[in-house]
Amino acid sequence: MTKAPTVEDVARVAGVSRQTVSNVVNTPGIVREATRIRVEAAIAELGYRPHAAARRLRTRRSSTIGIHLDPYAGGIAGVVLDRFVHALTERASERDMRVLLYAARTAEEEIDRLGDLLEGGEVDAVVVTGTFHGDPRTGWLNERGLPFVSFGRPWGEDDVAAPAHLWVDVDGAAGTRAATEHLRDGGARRVAFLGWPTGSGTGDERERGWRESVGAAAGPRWVVEDSVALARDVIAEGLARDPDVDGIVCASDSLAIGAHLATTVAGRADIPVIGFDNTPAAEALGLSSVEQLPERVASGALDLLMGEEGTVVAPRPTTAGAAHRLVVPRLVVR
Repeated sequence: MTKAPTVEDVARVAGVSRQTVSNVVNTPGIVREATRIRVEAAIAELGYRPHAAARRLRTRRSSTIGIHLDPYAGGIAGVVLDRFVHALTERASERDMRVLLYAARTAEEEIDRLGDLLEGGEVDAVVVTGTFHGDPRTGWLNERGLPFVSFGRPWGEDDVAAPAHLWVDVDGAAGTRAATEHLRDGGARRVAFLGWPTGSGTGDERERGWRESVGAAAGPRWVVEDSVALARDVIAEGLARDPDVDGIVCASDSLAIGAHLATTVAGRADIPVIGFDNTPAAEALGLSSVEQLPERVASGALDLLMGEEGTVVAPRPTTAGAAHRLVVPRLVVR
């Protein structure tokens, strides 16, 4: 097995002292530019990586980002968050950071767990997922000064001009807008929306995109909880009342699969159905769907916490227009 390069190897190739290499790795601002460039070239040539454990001891940082792991729910839901966690772990590792997963069933239980992590100095920052109106976790974190970014906006009156904290999110309205426009461009004259009950935040954003683009082709708005079976029943009843519907945009793939089953049973397989999340289940059924691009969300979260090329937690200030990343999803047509 090839021996990993050491700081002494880098110093020898660059023609500098071991301390100079250490300065370039840890405090590059104090090193002359020409010397820093020479050392960085040697690091790249040798593939040298500083020893993470030694760095943690030296800097008194944990080099760890905590993220909540949702309870396993089975079914279709949860695929996007799984991909996000996987991408966050990979991209954090590229910055010599670790990801610590912690479990909690409620927001209150999560706050207790965060208190333990903060007291033990186990994390430098936290990524909060599944934000909602009046979320107690974000207020708790703000009060204690633990750096964090949320996957999901704060849901304030104006999250861009007056952000409550750092956040990254997917532009749900842009996704359903693209889906609706695609159906209209294909000739649909009465496009319905199948969404969740009002008040979910994320669901309301996805409905907004449909409303903004459907125009004169507006069909009915159907509401149901996120369930394949319930969606199937709602669409079956809805088509019986409104047979002129010729396109359906859905707030999730679960709803889209239910709608697809209903249109098939009703002999209306000609009605195109578009979901949201682009899960393997939607792909297997050949359903078009909006792809959230969770890998870009993960990169955005780390950029907000560490800077675009940073290797330590140094969060952006929570200033208007600069405290967020809004990822535009893409429509996958099948």
